[in-house]
Amino acid sequence: MLTTATLGDEGRTIELGWRDGARNRFHAMWLRDNALDDRTRSAGNGQRLITILDIPAETRIGAASIKGEVLEVTFVPEGKTVEFPAGWLRAHAYDRGEVQRPGWTGSGIKRWTKATMQNSVPRAAYADASPDSNVLRQWLTAVRSYGFAVMDGLPTESGALCKVADLFGYIRETNYGRWFEVRAEVNPNNLAYTNLGLQAHTDNPYRDPVPTLQILACIENTVEGGESSVVDGFAVAAAFQAENPEGFRLLSSYPARFEYAGSSGVRLQSKRPMIELGPDGELICIRFNNRSLAPAVDVPFAEMEKYYAAYRRFAELIEDPAFEVTFKLEAGESFIVDNTRVMHARKAFSGSGKRWLQGCYADKDGLLSTLAAIEHDFKEAAE
Repeated sequence: MLTTATLGDEGRTIELGWRDGARNRFHAMWLRDNALDDRTRSAGNGQRLITILDIPAETRIGAASIKGEVLEVTFVPEGKTVEFPAGWLRAHAYDRGEVQRPGWTGSGIKRWTKATMQNSVPRAAYADASPDSNVLRQWLTAVRSYGFAVMDGLPTESGALCKVADLFGYIRETNYGRWFEVRAEVNPNNLAYTNLGLQAHTDNPYRDPVPTLQILACIENTVEGGESSVVDGFAVAAAFQAENPEGFRLLSSYPARFEYAGSSGVRLQSKRPMIELGPDGELICIRFNNRSLAPAVDVPFAEMEKYYAAYRRFAELIEDPAFEVTFKLEAGESFIVDNTRVMHARKAFSGSGKRWLQGCYADKDGLLSTLAAIEHDFKEAAE
């Protein structure tokens, strides 16, 4: 409960006191920019109706009072009075004494290894997730938290993987098509279409922006071998940083280059670090794909040897079985990975039998939006 509101610095700030003893300061300009009234924000979608230039540069708080669970603030020189729910202010407080975890992308993310995940792979049945928003919520939450999940019970027919994407968003079509085949071919234009094993990797690092989700669905799998595996790139990066801070600096400070030119009329290139950090140090994205790595030309000569040593060690950790969770997809099963975080791999398989998978890309914003909407509905129903 909000108990006190004290103006400071001639109204440029306000300090709020709470019944539990906590105190939070807010700037007048921040409060004015984030006002919740219908002249500042659209009642329909919550988007701002004003720009920062519509707010007087000399904005101050002229008066403030507590009315129940609401803080009423009058801004000068506008003479505008706005109400802020106390719960909203507490939830959006930025003046906090505790150490904040960098970045808001880290919310809800749980890093994992083989020891913590091999026997608890998150999964759901399509027949359950499709009609039941609670089952879908749990499955989408697992994707957000762990960066991957399995879905059972898809039809064993071409294009069935689209049903998974339709649960939360839209397929991102690329030069590979709306979806692509993953099975052994003669003279393939991509190593994924052979029976060779594939090193753990993220897909399409040569795109900008990179596809943020990948779905792989099994239509037929009667070969020996060919198991799928996943590796939490964030867990590996954290271990790498703890072991080798200098190597982590090199892979996150200098861009790698990636390229693909395997199809006529297609030449894709990107320039991004293998370990991408936000301005506050939050892990944003892992890009790791030996097949499409182009020559590094952005690392100074004096650091190139150390850069390659860091790259090698990062690769060794990625290949460490302690980080790898393995499973074999059966017909009708699929799995989804957060392609900005979780690397996937495939064991080699024999020439006898058949292994037919299909893959497609989607984007994480659709998944997170659908999950947030479901969570909002559940919260409202509980209130």
